[in-house]
Amino acid sequence: MILASASPRRQELLARLGVPFTVQVAEVTEFEEVEADPRALVAHNAALKADWVAERRPQAIVLGADTTVFLEGRVFNKPRDPDEAREMLRRLAGRTHIVFTGLAVRRLIPTLRLDADATSEVTFKPLQDIDIETYLARVNTLDKAGGYSIQEHTDMIVAGYTGSFTNIMGLPLEATKQILTHCGLLK
Repeated sequence: MILASASPRRQELLARLGVPFTVQVAEVTEFEEVEADPRALVAHNAALKADWVAERRPQAIVLGADTTVFLEGRVFNKPRDPDEAREMLRRLAGRTHIVFTGLAVRRLIPTLRLDADATSEVTFKPLQDIDIETYLARVNTLDKAGGYSIQEHTDMIVAGYTGSFTNIMGLPLEATKQILTHCGLLK
């Protein structure tokens, strides 16, 4: 099996399932329109990654995933710079947002096409600028949707969550386990 992702969090999470895998990063341009339907966006990007790798490794089972944060009609992808991360955290402060992840499993020979998704809700604490600056000094947020990491210094920013914690990290293990069981990789 191949994970079509450079994300160390996805690699760490997938390893918990005990499935041997290698990593091949898909060289694609992800769709990141801020006003897109978040479910469609993550499904498209997960499939884009999985399809790209499957074309190069047609007999391998490839897993692609994509995660985004959604609040009030706006998608929050990975921030481009610290200023955008600050702005994201300000918008999320004191509010509840949704985390969407799309999963795509592909194999070309023989053909295998499976898709799944997961959603979770995260409620942020009210944050002052000093709270945001302290958080940004402790956590590298530039490679994380929404500009935050649920697993690092959670108590500084998160009041609570519902749904899958691993979905918020970037790979919902429950949905991943189901899809890989369907593929015959897990029992």
